[in-house]
Amino acid sequence: MIVLILGVLLWSGAHLFKRLAPDARARMGDKGRGLVALASLAGIVLMVIGYRMADGAVHWGRTPALVGINNLLVLLAVYLFAASGMKTWITSKIRHPQLTAVKAWALAHLLVNGDVPSYVLFGGLLVWAVLEVILINRAARPAKATGPFPMGKEIGAVVGAVVVFGVIAWVHTWLGYPVFG
Repeated sequence: MIVLILGVLLWSGAHLFKRLAPDARARMGDKGRGLVALASLAGIVLMVIGYRMADGAVHWGRTPALVGINNLLVLLAVYLFAASGMKTWITSKIRHPQLTAVKAWALAHLLVNGDVPSYVLFGGLLVWAVLEVILINRAARPAKATGPFPMGKEIGAVVGAVVVFGVIAWVHTWLGYPVFG
């Protein structure tokens, strides 16, 4: 479990560093981007290895209803992530679409994975995303996207989200984590 915890802490620390120590991050210049990217990648590796190794109590399991809700939340998360890069209509309504996507994704996984390692991984990333939003909002109010929002971008975000969700479902199934029940 310690590897998993270290991975979540490393990921969170790398991403929160800019918000918690802006002067130190600014002094690092462009070199800091590489270090943050390296720390993030190391965090991901530790989270994957740690989650696969971790063992803990199971409090609930998957049910068909929770699987359906999970899939809808993950599809929403993928759409929000795609929409944020395309500056679609939804980005004018949601201040932090990528972090909202992380929160939806983490909540979805907590619904279907009622075990302690999932609490650490998905709960930890949910806490990180919430903290990130709070710190960003304290620093400055980020600008929302403004129109016009071409229909082609809207359709592209939806189609892209469905395709990426399909790939994610295939990879999960290939790894032994069936997505559809």
